[in-house]
Amino acid sequence: MTTFKDATRSNTGLLAALEKRALIRIATGLPAWVGSDHLTGLGFFAMMMVGACFALSTRLPLLLWGAVFWLAVNWFGDSLDGTVARVRQQLRPRYGFYVDHMFDSFGALFVLGGLAFSGRMTPLIASAVLIAYFLLSIEIYLATYCVGRFEMSHWGMGPTELRIVLAIGTLMLFVKPMVTVAGARMPLFDAGGIVAAAGMGLIAVIAMIRHTRTLYLDEPLSVRSEQVRPGYTGQALTEPPSV
Repeated sequence: MTTFKDATRSNTGLLAALEKRALIRIATGLPAWVGSDHLTGLGFFAMMMVGACFALSTRLPLLLWGAVFWLAVNWFGDSLDGTVARVRQQLRPRYGFYVDHMFDSFGALFVLGGLAFSGRMTPLIASAVLIAYFLLSIEIYLATYCVGRFEMSHWGMGPTELRIVLAIGTLMLFVKPMVTVAGARMPLFDAGGIVAAAGMGLIAVIAMIRHTRTLYLDEPLSVRSEQVRPGYTGQALTEPPSV
């Protein structure tokens, strides 16, 4: 079976220290029948409900409160599943990493799809935010494998901080659904989406440059003449053939 290197977790979010203490306390108080898989499933279901609330909020504005509620439920499930596994010493690193982040990816699709369907964010900007999110996610996951460091936050913003920003923006829709930016009138979530897409794109580029440099320095190019044999087809001699 292929081994999995458990990368170093790094969370420099503004609320990371406080959140960690709270999650450990909650995890130790949960009943034994509540497992990590239950919490992961709950978090994913909550993200689907956030998207559904956004999608229907144009006709039923009170559902915006539902979106905020389900964001809180998502925090509970998505943030607590790994903590429960660590507290109970029931770690499944590869399984947990894969399932958790696949659910996160589909959750982002549901949320942005709901915003686009509702008209509170134009489909083009929603697509740009989703693309930027996926690009940043790809960078983070590749760096986790190649660099051995799992960056959970950037510039003081992690998943919890982003949920809070999204919840505040959601409640702002009750009082200021439209804003003026550089003389242009646009939906509040379009303005926020532009900032989010630009920010995630910039973070992805900066992280890519930093990690590329790190890997380049860690693996210097040093091919000696005796390492090259006649008929060499381009495959490194020290590596097994790929399948």
